[in-house]
Amino acid sequence: MTSQNPADGNPDAHAPGMPVVAIIGDGQLARMMQTAAIELGQSVRLLAGSADSSAAQVAADVLLGDYTDIDDLRRAARGADVVTFDHEHVPTEHLRQLIADGVNVQPAPDALLNAQDKLVMRKRLRELGAPVPPFAAITNVEDALAFSDAVEGAVCLKARRGGYDGHGVWFPADREELSTLVADLLARGTELMAEKRVTLNRELSAVVARTPSGETAAWPVVESVQREGVCAEAVAPAPDLGAELQHSTRALAERIATELGVTGVLAVELFETRDANGQPEIYVNELAMRPHNTGHWTQDGCVTSQFEQHLRAVLDYPLGSTATLASHTVMANVLAAQEDPAEPMAQRMTQVWERFPNARIHLYGKGFRPGRKIGHVNITGADLTDVRRNATAAAHYLVHATWPME
Repeated sequence: MTSQNPADGNPDAHAPGMPVVAIIGDGQLARMMQTAAIELGQSVRLLAGSADSSAAQVAADVLLGDYTDIDDLRRAARGADVVTFDHEHVPTEHLRQLIADGVNVQPAPDALLNAQDKLVMRKRLRELGAPVPPFAAITNVEDALAFSDAVEGAVCLKARRGGYDGHGVWFPADREELSTLVADLLARGTELMAEKRVTLNRELSAVVARTPSGETAAWPVVESVQREGVCAEAVAPAPDLGAELQHSTRALAERIATELGVTGVLAVELFETRDANGQPEIYVNELAMRPHNTGHWTQDGCVTSQFEQHLRAVLDYPLGSTATLASHTVMANVLAAQEDPAEPMAQRMTQVWERFPNARIHLYGKGFRPGRKIGHVNITGADLTDVRRNATAAAHYLVHATWPME
């Protein structure tokens, strides 16, 4: 709900004496942070691009504006105890100006830059001794061809900024395709880097939270199942990940958060490969400094969800327990089909609950668009095979209004 003048927001929407958290961004992550804030006796101030966006539908204090406009950012920050984000795209120079104005920005721009620019991130992680694939800056076709020769053609080309869910990532088949692709992308103004394409066993994700005071807390490492470049499932804890590797990977995420000065939630996306002896090896793929899709399972599978933890962290509150509430939790994304079924979503939800009473459905208030993330389902239980099958079936029904073939 917004006030009569959307430019002013609704300053009366906050409980007396409770801190105000300003969130820049209006997607489902901000929406679920608002849900967590309610349980903490708070509410958020939202800088939204539109009044009908996912988060603006549920927040009581909404300012309409542009996150690339410093004046709009200042309006959102006015009177807030802290400013945080549901994406990493706010211009760094604007964040530095807010800090110069005395605004408490969490995470700070020096940390956030490592999630905004993949080349900066790779260089910094290498300095820390974190495992990363070989990489190089690509400023011309010659750079790309030299790197391709160095890695025997196993090239993954990436846009340094802005890519997500498979966008901004290319796997050229040969030198000719690489040359054409690089020339075209650079001509369009896309800053590029390249890294060695690893032989992937699976993808993992380690999600951690850190406070400005330096306290850290990590959740169990999960397996992230990708389909067509988009996360389809998160399986927690990651199956068949040995206790030693589970521990060392969580510790790696906490060390990265500490060394980079991250505050709030950090997702460390990882590649698991195999060495020459068939033993698992871990490489860091991406960093996200905000709640993350692979952490949605914590809403129903952990004592403290990533959304509550993010709010506690940026406010420098003591962090909550990351202990699990069940042996296994599977999060299945609800990704809109090519055609929206005639059966209304509310009826599809009823069908899912009749079959799986323990399914926890989280929808984002988004309209239909093929492939769009419109929600997710969490299911917990003692038997991983059953939990995974049921979560997948529930998400499938919400997408297609039919049950998958068994």
